[in-house]
Amino acid sequence: MQSDKRALLCAAHALEKKASDVRLIDVRKLSSLTDFLVIATGRSDRQVQAIAEGVRLGLKKEHQTLPLAVEGVNEGRWVLIDYGDVMVHVFQPAVREFYDLDGLWREAPEVEIPAEYHWESRAVAR
Repeated sequence: MQSDKRALLCAAHALEKKASDVRLIDVRKLSSLTDFLVIATGRSDRQVQAIAEGVRLGLKKEHQTLPLAVEGVNEGRWVLIDYGDVMVHVFQPAVREFYDLDGLWREAPEVEIPAEYHWESRAVAR
């Protein structure tokens, strides 16, 4: 699977668990470490854990893709899921603000996540 498709699937699975402020950032021209970053926010440790688990299980069940590493699940403040070409960061709001990955990668282009993946859009449509 290509990295852009994997990144979009990660974002979609995060949104299925009602993650907020989900961003998909293309860092291919700025980093040799990974191709895409998915950054998402959960309101509590339990929601951060649920979002991370939703991403991990979604890719495992639907695409037989396992992460290379997962860190931070027990604490639930910042979970990193590393797929090699895609890194998923799920934060609690204060932790996201403190580490400011959004600002660190502000020069990287953001990839638009289609509206049909956004739970907020589906809630309004009802």
